[in-house]
Amino acid sequence: MTLKRVLAGLSLAATGSTAALTGAAAQDLTPVSFGTNWLAQAEHGGYYQSVADGTYAECGLDVTIVPGGPQVNNRALMLAGRIDYHMGGDLLQAFNAAKEGIPVVAVAATFQKHPQVIIAHPGKAETFEDLKDLTLLIGDNGFASYYQWMIAAYGFTAEQREPYTFNPAPFLADENKAMQGFLSSEPYVIETEGGFTPDVFLIADAGYSTYATTIETMADTIAEKPEQVKCFVDGSAKGWYNYLYGDHSAADAMIIEANPDMTQDKIDFAIEKMKSEGIVDSGDALEMGIGAMTDEKIKDFYDKMVEAGVIEADLDYSAAYTTEFVNQQVGMDLKP
Repeated sequence: MTLKRVLAGLSLAATGSTAALTGAAAQDLTPVSFGTNWLAQAEHGGYYQSVADGTYAECGLDVTIVPGGPQVNNRALMLAGRIDYHMGGDLLQAFNAAKEGIPVVAVAATFQKHPQVIIAHPGKAETFEDLKDLTLLIGDNGFASYYQWMIAAYGFTAEQREPYTFNPAPFLADENKAMQGFLSSEPYVIETEGGFTPDVFLIADAGYSTYATTIETMADTIAEKPEQVKCFVDGSAKGWYNYLYGDHSAADAMIIEANPDMTQDKIDFAIEKMKSEGIVDSGDALEMGIGAMTDEKIKDFYDKMVEAGVIEADLDYSAAYTTEFVNQQVGMDLKP
């Protein structure tokens, strides 16, 4: 799907909600674009919420969400100046940007916990460490990142890992295999198609302490448009409170229109898991608001990655993030 077609489709989805904002209609809104890192889904819900209910418009922004996907590299589009903000993955991206001298800066961390999980058949592992007794289906990206931490921190081995091809069939056929997944995705597929509820282990709860789903922008944007950055970060935080704890039907409608493969039952499952497992609203966010980041937690994760051999020691990663726009309790009054 071309960028033009994506923007055109989402423009139609946002038109009705934006027009309904009588106060915002009179404003001269600044157009900005936010590129996600995958197809529209509940894990992007807070951003769609702030478009749908006019939260971004209240502080002067006309936000267009540009979905990612298999053939879309929105981070490259941001580097090229074609979009303004981007949904990052986890802190490893920030560290690698610092290593390469790329002036991308993480300005907020929507997810306090990484939603990566290891999934096992019922009763095959009581604890995360028990997974060492199983064959693990792990993709190449995971093997190069969090699995190296699993080796260093828990004693998992390269030999027990088999490549994951994003097909759950080998897992379903062998109860002595476990596999990687995302909290709101593969477990749902297994429940609905495999016919059983698997045991799910969140790697964040085992100590993989990175933030995830960061908001990134260019260093020049921060220097030249700090009020715009603040508006986008604050609006996103408010959107996430409203999405998780309020009426999210308009945002869901936008998500489903942007991604026809998405269904309401999948969205509802994802929202329930994000809430029950504290993916968005936990840890430092409980005191400082959604999007919170601290130097201490970032250093903790960096040290773990150095110990695991994923990142080199003595990297100056400080330019890859800023806490200037977070930790101010924005939107906490919207939580019931």
